[in-house]
Amino acid sequence: MTDAGTTGRRSNKRGIATRENMLEAALEALATGDPGAASGNRIAKEIGATWGVVKYQFGDIDGLWAAVLHRTAERRGDLPVRIDPAASLRERVAGIIDLMYTGLSSTDSRAIETLRAALPRDHAELERLYPRTAAELASWQPLWHDACQKAFADLDIDPARVHEIAALIPGAMRGLVSEKQLGSYSDLDEARRGLINAIVAYLEHSH
Repeated sequence: MTDAGTTGRRSNKRGIATRENMLEAALEALATGDPGAASGNRIAKEIGATWGVVKYQFGDIDGLWAAVLHRTAERRGDLPVRIDPAASLRERVAGIIDLMYTGLSSTDSRAIETLRAALPRDHAELERLYPRTAAELASWQPLWHDACQKAFADLDIDPARVHEIAALIPGAMRGLVSEKQLGSYSDLDEARRGLINAIVAYLEHSH
Protein backbone atom coordinates (compact mmCIF):
# COMPACT_ATOMS: atom_id res chain seq x y z
CA MET A 1 0.00 0.00 0.00
CA THR A 2 1.47 3.37 -1.01
CA ASP A 3 1.50 6.47 1.16
CA ALA A 4 -0.23 8.32 -1.67
CA GLY A 5 -3.03 5.77 -1.76
CA THR A 6 -3.51 5.89 2.00
CA THR A 7 -3.44 9.68 2.01
CA GLY A 8 -5.96 9.79 -0.82
CA ARG A 9 -8.41 7.56 1.02
CA ARG A 10 -8.04 9.59 4.21
CA SER A 11 -8.59 12.78 2.26
CA ASN A 12 -11.68 11.30 0.63
CA LYS A 13 -13.06 10.25 4.03
CA ARG A 14 -12.51 13.77 5.33
CA GLY A 15 -14.27 15.17 2.28
CA ILE A 16 -17.25 12.87 2.79
CA ALA A 17 -17.39 13.78 6.48
CA THR A 18 -17.28 17.48 5.61
CA ARG A 19 -20.10 17.05 3.12
CA GLU A 20 -22.21 15.13 5.65
CA ASN A 21 -21.60 17.79 8.31
CA MET A 22 -22.64 20.51 5.89
CA LEU A 23 -25.87 18.73 4.97
CA GLU A 24 -26.77 18.19 8.62
CA ALA A 25 -25.88 21.78 9.49
CA ALA A 26 -28.03 23.02 6.62
CA LEU A 27 -30.99 20.92 7.75
CA GLU A 28 -30.67 22.03 11.36
CA ALA A 29 -30.36 25.70 10.38
CA LEU A 30 -33.31 25.56 7.99
CA ALA A 31 -35.43 23.68 10.54
CA THR A 32 -35.31 26.71 12.85
CA GLY A 33 -37.67 28.45 10.44
CA ASP A 34 -35.40 31.49 10.25
CA PRO A 35 -35.60 32.88 6.68
CA GLY A 36 -31.94 33.88 6.95
CA ALA A 37 -31.01 30.20 7.31
CA ALA A 38 -31.34 29.77 3.53
CA SER A 39 -27.81 31.07 3.02
CA GLY A 40 -24.73 29.17 1.96
CA ASN A 41 -22.51 31.50 3.98
CA ARG A 42 -24.56 30.82 7.10
CA ILE A 43 -24.32 27.06 6.60
CA ALA A 44 -20.55 27.36 6.18
CA LYS A 45 -20.35 29.44 9.37
CA GLU A 46 -22.38 26.83 11.28
CA ILE A 47 -19.64 24.25 10.77
CA GLY A 48 -16.69 26.65 10.88
CA ALA A 49 -15.96 26.44 7.17
CA THR A 50 -15.74 28.96 4.34
CA TRP A 51 -18.03 29.49 1.36
CA GLY A 52 -15.17 28.17 -0.75
CA VAL A 53 -15.42 24.81 1.04
CA VAL A 54 -19.16 24.71 0.38
CA LYS A 55 -18.54 25.44 -3.31
CA TYR A 56 -15.91 22.73 -3.45
CA GLN A 57 -18.38 20.17 -2.08
CA PHE A 58 -21.55 21.21 -3.92
CA GLY A 59 -20.49 23.49 -6.78
CA ASP A 60 -22.78 26.37 -5.85
CA ILE A 61 -25.80 27.21 -3.70
CA ASP A 62 -28.06 25.40 -6.16
CA GLY A 63 -26.02 22.23 -5.68
CA LEU A 64 -26.21 22.60 -1.90
CA TRP A 65 -29.99 23.00 -1.82
CA ALA A 66 -30.48 20.12 -4.27
CA ALA A 67 -28.31 17.90 -2.04
CA VAL A 68 -30.22 18.97 1.07
CA LEU A 69 -33.55 18.13 -0.54
CA HIS A 70 -32.22 14.82 -1.85
CA ARG A 71 -31.07 13.90 1.65
CA THR A 72 -34.55 14.50 3.05
CA ALA A 73 -36.05 12.38 0.26
CA GLU A 74 -33.66 9.52 1.04
CA ARG A 75 -34.60 9.57 4.71
CA ARG A 76 -38.31 9.93 4.02
CA GLY A 77 -38.46 6.99 1.66
CA ASP A 78 -41.58 5.83 -0.17
CA LEU A 79 -44.25 6.66 2.42
CA PRO A 80 -47.42 4.87 1.20
CA VAL A 81 -45.60 1.65 0.29
CA ARG A 82 -44.86 1.18 3.99
CA ILE A 83 -48.54 0.43 4.54
CA ASP A 84 -49.32 -3.21 5.44
CA PRO A 85 -50.48 -4.94 2.24
CA ALA A 86 -53.05 -6.88 4.28
CA ALA A 87 -54.63 -3.66 5.59
CA SER A 88 -58.12 -2.51 4.64
CA LEU A 89 -58.77 0.62 2.59
CA ARG A 90 -59.54 2.62 5.74
CA GLU A 91 -56.41 1.35 7.49
CA ARG A 92 -54.27 2.27 4.49
CA VAL A 93 -55.69 5.76 4.21
CA ALA A 94 -55.42 6.31 7.97
CA GLY A 95 -51.85 5.02 7.91
CA ILE A 96 -50.83 7.45 5.20
CA ILE A 97 -52.55 10.38 6.90
CA ASP A 98 -51.12 9.60 10.34
CA LEU A 99 -47.59 9.04 9.04
CA MET A 100 -47.65 12.27 7.06
CA TYR A 101 -49.14 14.22 9.99
CA THR A 102 -46.24 13.06 12.16
CA GLY A 103 -43.65 13.41 9.42
CA LEU A 104 -44.54 17.00 8.58
CA SER A 105 -43.57 18.01 12.11
CA SER A 106 -40.08 16.53 11.72
CA THR A 107 -36.84 18.47 11.44
CA ASP A 108 -36.47 17.58 7.76
CA SER A 109 -39.99 18.77 6.91
CA ARG A 110 -39.51 22.07 8.72
CA ALA A 111 -36.24 22.52 6.82
CA ILE A 112 -37.98 21.86 3.50
CA GLU A 113 -40.69 24.42 4.26
CA THR A 114 -38.11 27.10 5.15
CA LEU A 115 -36.13 26.43 1.99
CA ARG A 116 -39.20 26.40 -0.24
CA ALA A 117 -40.31 29.71 1.24
CA ALA A 118 -36.94 31.23 0.25
CA LEU A 119 -37.03 29.92 -3.32
CA PRO A 120 -38.82 31.58 -6.26
CA ARG A 121 -42.51 30.65 -6.52
CA ASP A 122 -42.59 30.87 -10.30
CA HIS A 123 -41.46 27.57 -11.83
CA ALA A 124 -39.69 29.20 -14.75
CA GLU A 125 -37.74 31.49 -12.44
CA LEU A 126 -36.91 28.63 -10.08
CA GLU A 127 -35.66 26.49 -12.97
CA ARG A 128 -33.57 29.36 -14.34
CA LEU A 129 -31.91 30.28 -11.03
CA TYR A 130 -31.80 26.88 -9.32
CA PRO A 131 -32.04 24.18 -12.01
CA ARG A 132 -30.77 21.30 -9.83
CA THR A 133 -32.97 22.27 -6.91
CA ALA A 134 -35.98 22.57 -9.22
CA ALA A 135 -35.24 19.16 -10.73
CA GLU A 136 -35.08 17.56 -7.29
CA LEU A 137 -38.39 19.11 -6.23
CA ALA A 138 -40.04 18.18 -9.52
CA SER A 139 -38.94 14.57 -9.14
CA TRP A 140 -40.92 14.15 -5.94
CA GLN A 141 -44.42 14.50 -7.39
CA PRO A 142 -44.39 11.56 -9.85
CA LEU A 143 -42.72 9.35 -7.24
CA TRP A 144 -45.40 10.25 -4.70
CA HIS A 145 -48.24 9.63 -7.14
CA ASP A 146 -46.71 6.30 -8.18
CA ALA A 147 -46.31 5.26 -4.54
CA CYS A 148 -49.95 6.08 -3.84
CA GLN A 149 -51.05 4.01 -6.83
CA LYS A 150 -49.02 1.07 -5.50
CA ALA A 151 -50.51 1.48 -2.02
CA PHE A 152 -54.03 0.85 -3.39
CA ALA A 153 -53.22 -1.22 -6.48
CA ASP A 154 -54.76 -4.47 -5.21
CA LEU A 155 -58.07 -2.91 -4.10
CA ASP A 156 -59.66 -2.35 -7.53
CA ILE A 157 -59.91 1.43 -7.11
CA ASP A 158 -60.12 3.87 -10.01
CA PRO A 159 -56.50 5.06 -10.60
CA ALA A 160 -57.80 8.52 -11.54
CA ARG A 161 -59.32 8.91 -8.08
CA VAL A 162 -56.14 7.71 -6.42
CA HIS A 163 -54.26 10.32 -8.47
CA GLU A 164 -56.67 13.01 -7.24
CA ILE A 165 -56.33 12.12 -3.57
CA ALA A 166 -52.54 11.92 -4.00
CA ALA A 167 -52.68 15.54 -5.21
CA LEU A 168 -54.93 16.51 -2.29
CA ILE A 169 -53.21 14.88 0.69
CA PRO A 170 -49.90 16.84 0.92
CA GLY A 171 -51.58 20.25 0.90
CA ALA A 172 -54.36 19.15 3.23
CA MET A 173 -51.87 17.73 5.71
CA ARG A 174 -49.68 20.83 5.59
CA GLY A 175 -52.78 22.82 6.46
CA LEU A 176 -53.53 20.66 9.50
CA VAL A 177 -49.91 20.71 10.66
CA SER A 178 -49.84 24.50 10.26
CA GLU A 179 -52.98 24.73 12.43
CA LYS A 180 -51.27 22.58 15.05
CA GLN A 181 -48.14 24.74 15.05
CA LEU A 182 -50.11 28.00 15.22
CA GLY A 183 -52.30 26.76 18.07
CA SER A 184 -55.75 26.12 16.65
CA TYR A 185 -59.03 26.04 18.59
CA SER A 186 -60.20 23.34 16.18
CA ASP A 187 -60.11 19.67 17.15
CA LEU A 188 -57.38 18.49 14.79
CA ASP A 189 -57.92 14.83 15.62
CA GLU A 190 -61.51 15.27 14.48
CA ALA A 191 -60.27 17.05 11.37
CA ARG A 192 -57.99 14.14 10.53
CA ARG A 193 -60.81 11.65 11.03
CA GLY A 194 -62.99 13.74 8.75
CA LEU A 195 -60.33 13.80 6.06
CA ILE A 196 -59.83 10.04 6.33
CA ASN A 197 -63.60 9.44 6.14
CA ALA A 198 -63.93 11.68 3.08
CA ILE A 199 -61.06 10.00 1.23
CA VAL A 200 -62.30 6.49 2.07
CA ALA A 201 -65.83 7.34 0.91
CA TYR A 202 -64.51 8.82 -2.33
CA LEU A 203 -62.33 5.80 -3.08
CA GLU A 204 -64.96 3.26 -2.06
CA HIS A 205 -67.40 4.61 -4.62
CA SER A 206 -64.92 4.66 -7.49
CA HIS A 207 -65.88 1.28 -8.97
